[in-house]
Amino acid sequence: MAKIGLFFGSDEGNTEAIAYRIQQCLGADVVEVVDIGDATQLDFAKYELMMMGIPTWDFGQIQSDWDDFWSDLEEVSFTGKTVALFGLGDQFGYGDFFLDAMGLLHDVIVRKGAKVVGHWPTEGYEFDASKAIVEGKDLFVGLALDEDQQPELSNQRIESWCKQVVAAFGLSLDINPID
Repeated sequence: MAKIGLFFGSDEGNTEAIAYRIQQCLGADVVEVVDIGDATQLDFAKYELMMMGIPTWDFGQIQSDWDDFWSDLEEVSFTGKTVALFGLGDQFGYGDFFLDAMGLLHDVIVRKGAKVVGHWPTEGYEFDASKAIVEGKDLFVGLALDEDQQPELSNQRIESWCKQVVAAFGLSLDINPID
């Protein structure tokens, strides 16, 4: 079994594509990618180490598959689990709600006992407000990606974040460059 479960939801494919780039970066033998639309509560029990990817839609809305799973997510115990988050948003088109869904996901899993790693600097982004900011710090609760406005920065950000998360997970892995 893979060491890391990577759960994602995606309507138009961007978050799914990022999930598979992360898997490429860390290795298919290390990361099992799971579409949240096909997941059950029991799938979370398989992993002590997880990654979760969620896009923010429109005015701070949760992606549809995550939204459908939300009440189930509220029933999952994350006690003893270490989780790294990544979120997608449009910092210019929806700058008042940039990555809000990632912030909402963070709040649920922390309330359910998760230890969250992989915070990411807010520097290099232009937005007005976000629910995904670590309180009192210039950090997002996870990797921030903007495939609408800054797609050319995504691979470098993913590779750097993966190095950080692997260390936080206590794993010793080589990071593969993304094609």
